[in-house]
Amino acid sequence: MSQRSALIVGAGIGGLTAALALAQRGWQVLILEQAEQLSALGAGIQLGPNAVRLLHGLGLEQTLAERGFAPEAIVARDWRSGRLLTRESLGESARQRWGAPYWQLHRADLQQILRQAVRETPAIELRLGAAVSRIDIDSRRVHTAEGRDTAHLIIGADGIHSRVRESLFGGQAARYTGQSAWRLLVPSRRLEGPAPPPEAAIWMGPGRHLVHYYLRGARLINCVAVVEKSSWPHESWTHPGDYAELTGEFAAAHPALRRLIEAGAEEGRCFQWGLFDRPPLPRWHRGAVALLGDACHPSLPFLAQGAAMAIEDALVLATCLAETPRIESALSHYTARRWQRCTAVQTRSRRNARLFHLTGVLAALRNLALLSGLASPARTTRWLYGFDALQAGSGQQPPD
Repeated sequence: MSQRSALIVGAGIGGLTAALALAQRGWQVLILEQAEQLSALGAGIQLGPNAVRLLHGLGLEQTLAERGFAPEAIVARDWRSGRLLTRESLGESARQRWGAPYWQLHRADLQQILRQAVRETPAIELRLGAAVSRIDIDSRRVHTAEGRDTAHLIIGADGIHSRVRESLFGGQAARYTGQSAWRLLVPSRRLEGPAPPPEAAIWMGPGRHLVHYYLRGARLINCVAVVEKSSWPHESWTHPGDYAELTGEFAAAHPALRRLIEAGAEEGRCFQWGLFDRPPLPRWHRGAVALLGDACHPSLPFLAQGAAMAIEDALVLATCLAETPRIESALSHYTARRWQRCTAVQTRSRRNARLFHLTGVLAALRNLALLSGLASPARTTRWLYGFDALQAGSGQQPPD
């Protein structure tokens, strides 16, 4: 039998990981990416041990350790008082409990790690500037301006506005969540006063919250601030933001947060975008064409699991294809193994969006539950980080 071939649409984190996983299992892979070059856009990304273990299996352990920052903990604080509400240990504790570290990286660094591994894999071809115009599902043919390519398997890893998804299931607009986000990268040297502890921190406030954590050996602090807004026309995360508006939204915040925002303002750049998502799809494939990552289950960033879910998808998909020779049957197994977990992550991310932004009595009750341990996040982190994606059926049920 001739070598099986896969065509992946999209060279993001999920697409590159899928290419490496398939090549490792004997597939010939072509990646089509519409961008002319893989740029350094984006900011921070968090990778839990559930995803890191899988990347280690692709031979990326050393390069991740060279680029990643390992936080000591994830903490939640009150946005105004700064009071510590809960703390989940990471660092060496994460390695001992879950068999892999928790890494914080610049998104461009992770993409570069994956891109370099792709370059070094003879079975993978990455073709840039190849925008897909049409997909013929029955003939497994993908059309671009340069021509057409056929493969045994087509994978749509092309994000929330997936052309592959549209070809499979028709067009459906993403829905605005009612939340707008700012992101900024703050050079640590510009920060006046005490530096933040080496933790991933969530500061929760009425109708808003702010997350910050270190990147690149603690030289940068990644900040994402989310505020409820009734309408927001821009989805692009490269849309310039207004610092005056951002500082106004957090004018009543703890001085540590205001210092972070002010230090970022000295760089003169921040970005603002609306948060959009989609309802869960009932199925992720048709014929020999399948979806992964944000193309089929985009989630809000309030569990820090978007990239991790795409990585898990990629390895499970490759494993199902190795275990089941018939491609359509393998894709059915892939969906069955992934749907419940990914849908639960979508649901819990939306729930966290509400939880972080509670006001008045409800916020006081939330804080009391966190301080007392009644609402400890430990069960959720065990379900997220202890999950073995390559073991069929493991850890599917989320905690109550």
